[in-house]
Amino acid sequence: MSIRLLKTLIAVSEHKTFGAAADHIFITHAAVSQQMKTLEENLQVKIFDRSSRTPELTHLGIQLVEKAKLLITDYENLVPSIIGDDIFNGELRLGVVPTSLTSLTPIAISHLRKLHTNLRIKIIPNTTNNLVLDLSRNNLDAAVLSFTSLFPADLSFRPIADESLQLITSLQNDQIDPIDILSNNPYIRFNREAVVGSMIEHWLLLNSVNVNEVMELHSLEAISSMVSADLGVSIIPQPCISSQYKIPLRTISLEKYVIDGMELKRKLGIAYKSTNPKLRAIEKIYECLLTAVPDHEDFM
Repeated sequence: MSIRLLKTLIAVSEHKTFGAAADHIFITHAAVSQQMKTLEENLQVKIFDRSSRTPELTHLGIQLVEKAKLLITDYENLVPSIIGDDIFNGELRLGVVPTSLTSLTPIAISHLRKLHTNLRIKIIPNTTNNLVLDLSRNNLDAAVLSFTSLFPADLSFRPIADESLQLITSLQNDQIDPIDILSNNPYIRFNREAVVGSMIEHWLLLNSVNVNEVMELHSLEAISSMVSADLGVSIIPQPCISSQYKIPLRTISLEKYVIDGMELKRKLGIAYKSTNPKLRAIEKIYECLLTAVPDHEDFM
């Protein structure tokens, strides 16, 4: 049995079919099939049920996948755990929610690069839910994202900052009551696929606010620009770091409109697997992220 066979098994588990796994690890479908037969022969166990058109993992096969993941993590951590500071060489794959790309992430990474010039950071933007999935599949080393109630047990989460939700309008809008503003103005919706977007939708539902949606955007900067141009109003998280290119907006707190104890803020943090062989580098990234936040709480 080899590490190569175990990695192929994990690829099949994550991509569901031999063909999809073959595309992901750049070998042929036939090679994947042969490797899995070899693995079954070596272990003397039935890993796949081949009675259907698409082979499926048996109960034993599912358990084997989980053990294989642990073995591969230990294998990859073998040398880094010995050579110490060499962990700050090479590449680290960091996922980030797009809302952190214009301030928090670049400031933190810039500081990190000054400390460890040989460490290359590959930035992969995505929504929190997709970043969590990529972390679970070991496609990322760490991710800056929003905490959710469905956070997987196999991931560690360390908080960076709390960002309160706020209503934003143009400077020309002089209305006062948030509910009236949302009900009587065009509404620019924050991406509902994002965790914070779902939180905003929940708040609107609890407060029985019917909005007149005119667009749905993924970028805080795009939303802010549209609102500043008086094309609508919106609800967004208050960034933990102010941009030097701050767009002129009027902001209104929603704290008085919290219902059923709902916490009207998103918890931004870094997530990773505690078994990751690059754990020391991830810890250093976390330190730099905290340092980037003005007057941050001491979460460490």
